Amino acid sequence: MASAAPIEQMLEEATCSICLEYLTEPVTIDCGHNFCRACITQYSEHRESESGTMILCPQCREPLQKGKLRSNRQLADIVENIKKLGLKPENAQENLCERHEEKLQLFCEEDGEAICVICRESRAHRTHAVVPIEEAAQDYKVRITAALVHREVKDSCPECQLAASLGVAKEKVENRRQLITCQFKKLHQFLSEEEQLLLQRLAEEERETLQKLQDNITKLSEQSATLQQLITEVEEKCRQPAAELLKVGLSENVTLQEPEAVSPALKNVYKICLDMKEMLERFTGE
Repeated sequence: MASAAPIEQMLEEATCSICLEYLTEPVTIDCGHNFCRACITQYSEHRESESGTMILCPQCREPLQKGKLRSNRQLADIVENIKKLGLKPENAQENLCERHEEKLQLFCEEDGEAICVICRESRAHRTHAVVPIEEAAQDYKVRITAALVHREVKDSCPECQLAASLGVAKEKVENRRQLITCQFKKLHQFLSEEEQLLLQRLAEEERETLQKLQDNITKLSEQSATLQQLITEVEEKCRQPAAELLKVGLSENVTLQEPEAVSPALKNVYKICLDMKEMLERFTGE
């Protein structure tokens, strides 16, 4: 009894979990489980054609990459040695009818159990529909595979939905990023053009103001020279004898033109600020 467990474990490792027979051309997949090359290939193709989604290991449900099958020669040698010892797969150790100790060769579809040829002729199964056990096993494998595919598709749906949502979110973020970049590019261009326009207007006002100030300076210089000449003449007349001085007319007036007042402050600076405010309001209102 002590050696039964190791033998059962060895038989289990040498048995394909898909066909329940000894491994033929055993291959190892990414997760470490072993299958017949034909069984896992057929399973993968069936799974891919049915769902079109991720293929999972039939045992542990880990992702299976199609085509990444590694031949396991060591396990193949172990299987050959087990066959030479005459040992049957673990699932075949009890493939005998408990009542008649005959090999279970048939399957009763009505009762859903494997039976031997003697059971087939008994009153319990005589009128029931029976099929060869290999045919029933093949049909059962197809149904199991279909159920696994359905379960895998169902399990993968949330992942698909999350992946789709992630894709939509990324697309929205990218669209918003492009929109922001485009808007700020337009804003930069708009502000640059407005800056050049306002600087041009400011330069024109500066030239006009400086020209007016220069004109006033020129006029004041001319008037100052005229006034200085008049003062000199008056001083000369004052040095004349009294009789001559009294002959000077007192009605002579000198008219000095008052220069136009020019403020050093730029009158349009405030207006320019208002223009900038209006410009920003116009842009944001687009």
